[in-house]
Amino acid sequence: GEMLAAEASEAADGRSTAKRVVDVHVDDVLDIPQLRRGVGEAVFDELTVDIYRATGAQERSEDGTLRLDRVFQLTGFSDSVYSEAYVHVHQYDIAIDVLIVNQTADTLSNLTLTLATLGDLRVVEKPQAVTVGPRDFRMLSASLKVSSTETGIIFGEIEFDVAGASANDKSCVVLNDIHIDVLDYIQPASCTLEEFRAMYQEFEWENKVHVATTHTELMAYLDHICASTNMRLLTPREALEGDASFLSANLYARSIFGEAALANVSIEKTADNKIVGYVRIRSKTQGIALSLGDRITLRQKG
Repeated sequence: GEMLAAEASEAADGRSTAKRVVDVHVDDVLDIPQLRRGVGEAVFDELTVDIYRATGAQERSEDGTLRLDRVFQLTGFSDSVYSEAYVHVHQYDIAIDVLIVNQTADTLSNLTLTLATLGDLRVVEKPQAVTVGPRDFRMLSASLKVSSTETGIIFGEIEFDVAGASANDKSCVVLNDIHIDVLDYIQPASCTLEEFRAMYQEFEWENKVHVATTHTELMAYLDHICASTNMRLLTPREALEGDASFLSANLYARSIFGEAALANVSIEKTADNKIVGYVRIRSKTQGIALSLGDRITLRQKG
């Protein structure tokens, strides 16, 4: 009897010990792939990282992040129609997928999405009119053609009829602008110093951008400009290294349409540790010169 009681006691102890095993701790890392820029950034389990790489989840995760970067809110949350757009730029074509959400308790009929463009953009496929039920949603698509490299702007409105209202009472919601990034068309390229000089003299459009930055190191600012414009540094880095208080470098890029973009960065560090100077951009077309200049003005602070 005592032996059976001892065995029963040991079995009970074993069960209670098994119950105490903790599979997940309260401070364990929660890995959410959609919120990571790259694989392994927030994952500390090497096995999990290997599984991600083997299954190709890294590419899918990065693609999902890029998609989020291209979502534009078109209307406000308090508007009767909420709308946002995903913009996919594929060389000469731009595809826009627009989410339409009816936030009212009424049926919206003859709902039409009208788009217009500023710049060398042309709407080639217009969305069809749809009917959206109360608290319902629809996905609309539009296509645009791009004919040159510049920052294009897409704007428009949503028009609709409310069920039960007068036929003349057409409702309208104006959309926020969508700015197409010029960097979608600019790619780093190379050329010889002689070709650069010849093009620099030939190209008639110049945009002179005044340097205004919080950077205090000349090379750090130059690298920042290269990254912000997708341009390649042509001047050898060996020629730029040293303790000099001034710097002059040439940058080059080409668009998917074959247009060349040149830039000359001439900067100097002052006695109070500030960077002053100019970035001169030259191109055959006004669009590239203005768009890259706007891009530098917008990004050079960081």
